[in-house]
Amino acid sequence: MVPEYYLVIKMKESIIMKIHYGTALGAVALVAVHILMRLSQKFSDSLQYQNVLANYHFLPYALMLEVILILLSVHGFNGLRVILLELKQGVAYERAINYGSIVAMIVLVAYGSRTILMAGMGLS
Repeated sequence: MVPEYYLVIKMKESIIMKIHYGTALGAVALVAVHILMRLSQKFSDSLQYQNVLANYHFLPYALMLEVILILLSVHGFNGLRVILLELKQGVAYERAINYGSIVAMIVLVAYGSRTILMAGMGLS
């Protein structure tokens, strides 16, 4: 007989995997837009300091970078979480991996958001 908590964990994991697939699709679409915007000028020109800062000052583009940061962070850390959960089982281990992934994701998004905000506001 399967314990009741096992069914709840499986249901949650299926939702998490749907989020994983959704973040992958969203990231592919937005990264494609990001690359197309880089191709709107010569590659060497797009990497000049003034042009990079101008990207952060253009609010729609800065928001798109923020969304890309969030999508890739969620997708990447969830993928790492799945790999680590396949290596070893155990309630304490799984809990540590799940919470550790969430904390690492939040830290990365916070630091990336800080960078985007500082560049957008003209701070170094």
